Amino acid sequence: MAMSARAREAKAAVDVVTAFFGRIQAIADDPDALDFTFGNPHEMALPGLPAALRAHAEPQSVDWFAYKTSERGAQEVVAAGLVPELGLTFEPEDIAMTQGAFGAMSLALALLADAGDEVVIPVPGWFCYEPMLVAANLVPVRAPLDATTFDLDVDAIARAITPRTRVVIVNSPANPTGRVYPKAAWDELADVLERASNEHGRRIWLLSDEPYRRIRFDGVEFASPAASYPWTVIDYSYGKVLLAPGQRLGYLALSPLIPAAERDELREALMPLGLAIGWGFPDAVMQYSVPALETLSIDLAELTRKRDRLYGALTDAGLEVTRPEGTFYLWGRAPGGDAVAFCDALAARGVYLMPGTLFDRPEHFRISLTATMEMIDRALPHLLDVSAQLDRAA
Repeated sequence: MAMSARAREAKAAVDVVTAFFGRIQAIADDPDALDFTFGNPHEMALPGLPAALRAHAEPQSVDWFAYKTSERGAQEVVAAGLVPELGLTFEPEDIAMTQGAFGAMSLALALLADAGDEVVIPVPGWFCYEPMLVAANLVPVRAPLDATTFDLDVDAIARAITPRTRVVIVNSPANPTGRVYPKAAWDELADVLERASNEHGRRIWLLSDEPYRRIRFDGVEFASPAASYPWTVIDYSYGKVLLAPGQRLGYLALSPLIPAAERDELREALMPLGLAIGWGFPDAVMQYSVPALETLSIDLAELTRKRDRLYGALTDAGLEVTRPEGTFYLWGRAPGGDAVAFCDALAARGVYLMPGTLFDRPEHFRISLTATMEMIDRALPHLLDVSAQLDRAA
């Protein structure tokens, strides 16, 4: 065979996602399609984004487009913003600029884990955790969230930990469920990780996946586990809050609570490992734009109206839908318990959702709220009619 065993395993882990891309092509070929699948924009970009890119695309020095690692100016802006946002004393040296959250997670895994180490991941959770881990020669271990509320199940994480566990990944606000976990959950998890680290004689790290951190509803507060468990690193992406996932910009942040010796060791490794994983630094123009992009955001009030419109209509019709506290998704249980049948029936009408099979939950579905309100109004009659038909059939 041409491919390595690792490549075959990673491909198999992500096949359920890539197979879904075939449906996305059908959407692209249909100008009237109502696309609620991925968190892609359906309106023109925030004016501040192209303005920032234009302003910094014009070179201001001969080395403007030279090789870039983490630009000091970008690191300073990120660290300064994190101090009030998370209540921790981040410094520029704690920040590695990356190609979105993908790049930040790849850097974190390269920093912390060795081949064969186990990494605990939430289920349902982002569908790229498992293939990323397999491709890095790591072993994904699933820890289910609470089956009803999708709360963080600390006991399930504790049961998933073995002597080979090196990293636990958590995600808040959580994709696909929209749940935001409170500090009390992080404090409980910190106790579990500290006990397990001591028991196994090996430090367990926490990777806090926070790309939706600034997308929250109803004044819900955000707490990062970095404030509860010192051995935490944070990945972040600007692609969500800007609704521009094609412009790859993010960072990995080391918790300031990491003990000084280990923190210094990791700081010194951020640049060399960023190079070693395949030059994982953002493009020059994206880094120059960080001061302008740091305070830019999609319209959260309009996003709330979209959430309330869809959530209210679906729950009034009797569907089981988790009210999201963050992200830009709705997570619900398909009528009849078969998300593929639900999504296929809707696709026949030109309405496209994401089945929970991509999240290892075949009875659920996900709706992206990045659609326009006009798309929502057009899709709702089909959603309600198909739901009623499937309920009657069940």
